[in-house]
Amino acid sequence: MWLIVLLVLSIGFIIIATTKLKLHPFLALLIAAFGYGVLCGQMSLAGVVKSVNSGFGDTIGYIGIVILAGSVIGTFLEKSGGAYKLAEGTLKMVGNKNVPLAMSIIGYIVSIPVFCDSGFVILFPLAKGLSRRAKMPLAASAVALSLGLYATHTMVPPTPGPVAAAGLLKADLGLVILWGALVSVIALAAGWLFAVRIGMKVHIADESEADQSAVQSLIAQGPSAVKSVVPILVPIILIVARSVGNLEVHPFGVGKVAAFIGFVGEPVVALLVGVVFALLLPKKLTREMLSASGWVGQAVVAAATIIIITGCGGAFGKVLQDSGLAGVVKGYLGQSASLGIWMPFIIAAALKTAQGSSTVAIITTAGILASLLDPLGLAGPTARALVVVAIGAGSMVVSHANDSYFWVVTGLSKMSVKQGYRLQTLGTLVEGGTAAVVLWLISLLVL
Repeated sequence: MWLIVLLVLSIGFIIIATTKLKLHPFLALLIAAFGYGVLCGQMSLAGVVKSVNSGFGDTIGYIGIVILAGSVIGTFLEKSGGAYKLAEGTLKMVGNKNVPLAMSIIGYIVSIPVFCDSGFVILFPLAKGLSRRAKMPLAASAVALSLGLYATHTMVPPTPGPVAAAGLLKADLGLVILWGALVSVIALAAGWLFAVRIGMKVHIADESEADQSAVQSLIAQGPSAVKSVVPILVPIILIVARSVGNLEVHPFGVGKVAAFIGFVGEPVVALLVGVVFALLLPKKLTREMLSASGWVGQAVVAAATIIIITGCGGAFGKVLQDSGLAGVVKGYLGQSASLGIWMPFIIAAALKTAQGSSTVAIITTAGILASLLDPLGLAGPTARALVVVAIGAGSMVVSHANDSYFWVVTGLSKMSVKQGYRLQTLGTLVEGGTAAVVLWLISLLVL
């Protein structure tokens, strides 16, 4: 019983440390890992250090380069103007009057390699200009963009959070992409309907004219929409192809072709292939872009924080695993194991709502569940992939005042706090809740 009590205390410490004490998440997770290991009474002091080191190293070794490569792709997509070209192309497909739908779709695509807060900053001026041109409420376009970004940010690799969770839970990344794409598209539809039904009724005071000159300049000199989407889609296709090739029926055979697909479909290789295509996005690739102070350097700095937090989450999870927590939990779960896929969603949602960061909620939840999948009956390949997506869905619920993304969305769009709760907070509840229900229905069919 002490191990479970200590786990609850550790989670409480992480929440308080990151919200009240303002500690960096990596520090909070590392202290929790050492604290739990020392106080659990099941490990020697040398064993605690060994668990922390191995958990940190193994996790970063699996996902470090993947996150870094994804960050480089996202930075080049942003800086080259490719994100704007994608938005422009999407608007042409859905029609000029369907601005919320266009912003939902482009947010969904852009947030696969780009962090959702950065994506909102990049695309909001375009959403503002298009809303004005179409003479429709800005609130609808703003929340549609926000929820579109959130759908893939939390559920579809190679976004860092889902990649990290897949690494911690040893889930097949191709299966995570397949299930994550299916669930997130349905959640996206719910988010778009919410934006249209609720956002259209909200008026945001817009006193200033948006400066569209910089946006139009990037659109003019940016790469084509097709060229812009290639660095995103190619790695996903390669990773999924590898997962398909690993099926028992071996659709690609067992020869050199299958070996080659298996090689290029490895997440590290696939993302590096995406980086090569991303380097083709600028009108002219310069040495400065590839330097420590250029676009690549900026991408490395952005990725470093996520990699370090993920490593600390892995350390925490390894200590929990080595303490024998799984055996204790298995004895106490009893009928609660029937919660199944709801368990990861509930834990992630509780952590997200309490401390604000989706990434921290994803990594912490994955670390907690890494040794508990067997007791929950979720240890199979498909089940592990669904657990990763369920954690991502939970990490959406809900975005409110303790979430930096909440303030990015409300601040740029000039929403009042009350309007932010009505649109951003309620919208993330609708989108995340929809994803959870879809996952539950899927689990009834495939698990």
